[in-house]
Amino acid sequence: MITAVDTNVLLDLLAPDGDHADASRHALNMSATLGAMVISEVVYGELAAHFPSHDEMIGFLEDTGVRRHGSDVEALYLAGKLWRAYLERRPRSMACPSCGALQDLRCNECGDRLTTRQHLIADFMIGAHATIHADRLLTRDRGYFRTYFPD
Repeated sequence: MITAVDTNVLLDLLAPDGDHADASRHALNMSATLGAMVISEVVYGELAAHFPSHDEMIGFLEDTGVRRHGSDVEALYLAGKLWRAYLERRPRSMACPSCGALQDLRCNECGDRLTTRQHLIADFMIGAHATIHADRLLTRDRGYFRTYFPD
């Protein structure tokens, strides 16, 4: 079984006193017993921001048993299709949880419209990579991934 690993799980290992460190360490250990663990180029890039040198990052990945596996064009295309679906259904403004009335909320500093949490194309590339190149995805952001990547 191949497990694709999301950035947040690996970052938990770098913050050993964090709320999710033990659970992430346990999940990675269990995944290692089941087979290979891989990360996409997006996870690789996101993870790189947290290491002072490339050698230290490579050592971390070797210690955790995770290897990089690049996305093919099928995964990249799937990410783009699902990104478009997300953009089409994403709420454009905030809604009152009681009555549903849309609110035009603006930032006090810059005046830009405030919206609900926005996912980036990187999130869709991680999910599509896992869909095409792995049997499962290890992440703490399961709700979002289940919505767009139910398999």
